[in-house]
Amino acid sequence: MKAWGLVFRAAGSLLCRPGRLGSTAAPRRAAAACASASGKTEQSGPDFGLLFDIDGVLVRGRTPIPAAKKAFQKLVDSKGQFVVPVVFVTNAGNCLRQKKADQLSHILGVPISQDQVMMSHSPLKMLRKYHDKCVLVSGQGPVLDIAKNLGFTKVVSIDELRESFPLLDMVDHNRRPKLPSSPIVNLPKVEAVILFGEPIRWETNLQLIIDVLLTNGNLSNAYGTSHSSHLPLLACNMDLMWMAEAQAPRFGHGTFMVCLENIYKKITGRDLKYEALMGKPSELTYHYAEYLIREQAAERGWRAPIRSLYAIGDNLMTDIYGANLYNRYLEERLARKSAKAVAQVVAATGAPAPVSQEVDAESGWESELASPSATSCKSILVCTGVYNPHTEVPKDASQCIKETVFHGHRDFRFDPALVEPGNVVQDVDAAVELIFKMEKFPTPV
Repeated sequence: MKAWGLVFRAAGSLLCRPGRLGSTAAPRRAAAACASASGKTEQSGPDFGLLFDIDGVLVRGRTPIPAAKKAFQKLVDSKGQFVVPVVFVTNAGNCLRQKKADQLSHILGVPISQDQVMMSHSPLKMLRKYHDKCVLVSGQGPVLDIAKNLGFTKVVSIDELRESFPLLDMVDHNRRPKLPSSPIVNLPKVEAVILFGEPIRWETNLQLIIDVLLTNGNLSNAYGTSHSSHLPLLACNMDLMWMAEAQAPRFGHGTFMVCLENIYKKITGRDLKYEALMGKPSELTYHYAEYLIREQAAERGWRAPIRSLYAIGDNLMTDIYGANLYNRYLEERLARKSAKAVAQVVAATGAPAPVSQEVDAESGWESELASPSATSCKSILVCTGVYNPHTEVPKDASQCIKETVFHGHRDFRFDPALVEPGNVVQDVDAAVELIFKMEKFPTPV
């Protein structure tokens, strides 16, 4: 999950060209001055990375946002190589990474590698305990190929399920079987369900997913009577809405999930439970994105640890909430490490100060990746997508109606602090300019 080229070649040749100072020591002094001015050297590389949302930041539907191309001209040198690590973090999940990379290359006019693209489903690569289970996948596009590309070995689509059990999909009268038919039981028992993104026929997917959950994966059976638990359910992309060419946002996969959750609860009286939620604003997504940033920096030979992430997005409830949530996680993690270090010093002096077990506690997904090196994740909001600069978010959560203000997923609580962007700018070009100014980073020429 890498890609890249040379860092400061263009900027360095302009600011620190050796021969101009007329002595052997001069080039070293010039290089030192340049490093001091920029805070980085060509050898150490940048110590920050950029996370770009796509819809509403770089494009609206299939239409490029004019500022996008201009912004990316600042991010590459004269050879077309990126000067900082960049990852595109999208909640889309209906295509393979290579296809999205090709689309971005065409839109932005710079070569993008698939290893710079993170789809909402990308973290599923880490959930290896499900890779050998028979999983039912819901969504549109090449969902079977996507699942297999992520490491799943036994994959069943909604269409395959419908063909094997033709009597289950009955909403559309025109698709009902013309003649009485029996189930064609040639599929293995479903052991988990993965929601990749919004499907085309919502009624079909809703019906069959509910059937799978209530029969424990055996569709030849009637619904079970105990609903204390159900098969593992993993969901990608929680966006309630997203911005295309229309004047108002369109339904996203989060809307489909709201339907599924409410149908399940209406039937069973219990909440639908998720084994994992992926895509923004989950911490898992940003942790994996940071991993990709570090991988790119390592492949380029940049030795400086990544200390800061900048997340540029257009949606308060996903991009900004997610970046701020990850920033809070990084701050808390740093505080735990500091507390542990202090406790160890105290313990070394003989004082009774046991270290809490929570200090070393890591979640399952954290153990799959190296520990974060970043200490901050700064959020930048652009005004070219979902965000309406004329609409204010209430400062006091008790003063708002959750259903009309908080468009985040049910399992993420509304916290006004988490939807407060670090900066608000007009577009992505202004965002890149602001980041370079904050980092004292030279613009390539």
